[in-house]
Amino acid sequence: MKTENPSQIAVLGLGYVGCVTAAGLASLGHQVAGIDRDQYKVESVLSGRAPFFEPGLDQLVRENVTVGRLSASIDPAAIGHADIAIVCVGTPSEKNGNLGLMQLRRAVDQIASHAAERRKPLIVAVRSTVFPGTCEDLLLPALRKFPDVRIVCHPEFLREGSAVRDFFDPPLIVVGGSDPMAAKTVAGLFTALPLQPSMVSLRTAEMIKYACNAFHAIKISFANEVGALSERLGIDAHEVMATLCEDVKLNLSSAYLKPGFAFGGSCLPKDLRALIYRVAHLDLKLPLLESALPSNEQHLRRALEAVLDLPAQRIGVIGLAFKENTDDLRESPVVALLEQLIGKGRDVRVFDPHVRLDSIYGTNRNFILESIPHIGRLLTDSLGQILRWADHLVLAQKQTTETLEQIRSSGTPVMALINGSLNSTSPQPAASGAGF
Repeated sequence: MKTENPSQIAVLGLGYVGCVTAAGLASLGHQVAGIDRDQYKVESVLSGRAPFFEPGLDQLVRENVTVGRLSASIDPAAIGHADIAIVCVGTPSEKNGNLGLMQLRRAVDQIASHAAERRKPLIVAVRSTVFPGTCEDLLLPALRKFPDVRIVCHPEFLREGSAVRDFFDPPLIVVGGSDPMAAKTVAGLFTALPLQPSMVSLRTAEMIKYACNAFHAIKISFANEVGALSERLGIDAHEVMATLCEDVKLNLSSAYLKPGFAFGGSCLPKDLRALIYRVAHLDLKLPLLESALPSNEQHLRRALEAVLDLPAQRIGVIGLAFKENTDDLRESPVVALLEQLIGKGRDVRVFDPHVRLDSIYGTNRNFILESIPHIGRLLTDSLGQILRWADHLVLAQKQTTETLEQIRSSGTPVMALINGSLNSTSPQPAASGAGF
C-alpha cells in the first residue's frame, strides 16, 4: 500500500495527530520529517519509538525510521526542502473557552522564516483543529508575501486509542482550499487508501471538523439521556438503543441531517413535549432533550427576522403544510411564521398545491382556523397567481423541478428557508427541515 508519487513532507508537531500523521504518511511511501520543540518527542521518534502510547504506533514509527522514510528534529530546516508542510500543533482551550493559537502562530512563523529561501512552491496544510476563518485571518496574511505558498485545510479524524487504524481506514478525508492544484496535491497523498477525499472550500473544511465533533458529542449525550430515562423507567437502555440503531434508513443515516426550516407536524413537537413533561415528573434533568424545542423556536425566530428584513411590500410564501407532499398543517412552522408576519403588518399571500380549505377537516382544519382565522383570504389558487402578485418569494418547502423552473422564469426574487440559508437569492431544491 504505497503511493506512486511520493512527496517530501514536513510535519510540524509530533503529538497524537502529528506523530500518527507523520508515521502513516511515511508508511504510504512519502519522505517525512517531523518537527517539534520537545526534545523528548524528537528523540523518541529517532530511536524508533512513539512518544506516547497508541496501539500500533511504535511499530509504525520503528519500521519507517529504520528504512529512512521518517526522521525528526527540533530544527525546522526541513520546511525549506518540503513539498508540503502539514501543521499538526495543538490548539488547546483558553480559560474563556476560545482556542489557544499560540502554537499555530509559532508554526506559521517557522514556515515564514523558511519560505523566502525556497526554490520551489510550498503547500501548507493545516491539520490542527481551527475555527472557520482561521486560515484566512491568520495564515493568509502571514504568508501572503510568499507567492509560491498555498494554504489548504486538511482536518484529521483520528481517535486516540485507534488512531493508527483510523489513519489507514479513515471515516473521512477532507481537503479544503481555494487553489485547486494545492488541494488536489494534498488529497493525492492518500491515493493508496480506499477512500475518495472530499474536496471542499477552505472554511467548509474548518467547519466540517467542528460539525463532526459536535455531532459525536450530541450522540453520546443523547444515548446517555435515553439511558438515564430508561433506567428510571425500568427499561433496558441497551435494548432500546440497539433497536434504534437497526434503523439505518432514518436513524443511522443522512436523513434529517440537512440544514433547513424548523421542524413541525403532529409527531415531533408533541412527543418531545410529552417526554419532557414526564421527565420533569420523574425528577430528572435531561438538558439535551429539553433543549430541542427551544432550539427549534430559535431557528424559527431567525427565519422570521430574515423575512422581516426583506425590502418587499408583498411577500409570497410557497408552502403552508409542515413539509412538502402533505396537507397536514398541525404545528407547521410556516403557520407560526405567517402569524408573526401578519402581526408585524406584512402583506402576505400563500400557495401550497396540496392545501385546500374545502378539503381539509378535523383537527387539521381546526388548527389553521384557530391560528389564522382569515387564512382563506391569504391562500392563492395557483403558483402563477402568487408569482404575479409578490415582490419577493419565501420558499418554505422543497419544490419540484417544474415549480423551481417556473419561479426562475418569473424573475421574482427568492429567499429559501429550506436549504440552510436564510438569505438565498435564487431558488434551489433542498430537503425540508420538517419532521415526520
